[in-house]
Amino acid sequence: MSQHPASQSDLSLLKDCSVKRTRGSGPGGQHRNKVETAIVITHLPTGISGQASEARSQNKNKTVATGRLRTNLAIAFRTKKSKESVPSERWNSRLKKRKIEVSHRHSEFPALLAEALDFLHFHDFNPATAAQPLGCSTSQLVKFIKRSPQAISMVNTQRKALGLKKIA
Repeated sequence: MSQHPASQSDLSLLKDCSVKRTRGSGPGGQHRNKVETAIVITHLPTGISGQASEARSQNKNKTVATGRLRTNLAIAFRTKKSKESVPSERWNSRLKKRKIEVSHRHSEFPALLAEALDFLHFHDFNPATAAQPLGCSTSQLVKFIKRSPQAISMVNTQRKALGLKKIA
């Protein structure tokens, strides 16, 4: 797979997914307990899923669940990189003066996070060497990854396994 699933269009991504509608649990009254508005989307090739049940609207929950699936894929699934790998057009469009300009709430954030983590994985979780081909500073790469608590946790787990110090 050349393109990371987190960077695919909704249509392409959802072709590889199962979508399950369920009843939400917890407080919310009769409507929440009687209507199947909770959504669980599972990416079949990887088994990674995203879910949402906060809204009373099935469509809103599907949108949120798709976003969570993208983030979970970005963190848990790696695509191969090589010495010849270069950042995507999407990455370069968000790079301004060696800074990565995108909010963690933006729809492109999971795809950019996946790309950063793929480069970091290829460079044995060394932010200094991963930042060079990405065209950003080491501190900017670390700040970017820290925007996702799950991502920095995964990076630190991998660094620990490699005998490296935790990124603070």
